[in-house]
Amino acid sequence: MASIGTFITIVLVILLFLLLMGAAGIYLLVKVGKKATKKARKVSTRVASHMAAMGTGDAAETERMRLDLRREVSLTRQAVDQALHDGWGLGDLPHLVAEISTHADQLDAQLGIYAQERRVSAYVDHTALGRLRDHHAKLTTACARIRADLLNDRMTHAAGGIDELQSRTDLEIEARRRAPDPLDQIDELYNRTMVERSRPDDLR
Repeated sequence: MASIGTFITIVLVILLFLLLMGAAGIYLLVKVGKKATKKARKVSTRVASHMAAMGTGDAAETERMRLDLRREVSLTRQAVDQALHDGWGLGDLPHLVAEISTHADQLDAQLGIYAQERRVSAYVDHTALGRLRDHHAKLTTACARIRADLLNDRMTHAAGGIDELQSRTDLEIEARRRAPDPLDQIDELYNRTMVERSRPDDLR
């Protein structure tokens, strides 16, 4: 009887282990599936935006503004992250870029709504479109100015290193030059004197 009880216990433990493994596998599959779905949605949204931006009219212009805004914000984030990675003191600039990103997300949503309305309606709200253009211009200009300032700092750092390198190169080249031999100078002076004496008096 004891052996039968032990056997049943072992079987139950194995079944429990298999159940746990199955549950973990299902959980991982669901999690991976959700991530894949999110990525697929993002890709499909980007493809749809690019396709819509290739058209003409206000809706296509609005989609192009959305793509342009996303690109500018992404480039600015990358520039700030690289500067932080290099150990630069940026002050409040990272927080400023975060605020720009928040406003850019809000503007992106507004542009998306306007583009959708323009695709289904023939009536144009020129005032709203003008405000969207103005907000887009201000945010993209802010991003461009931040990147230009960071690039200027990067060039300034690089210029200091280049100037130092040039000075070291000049010193090294001067150090490698052979110092003039005094005997050679004496021989040259002697040869000049002999040439002067050998000339006729009227050619001196």
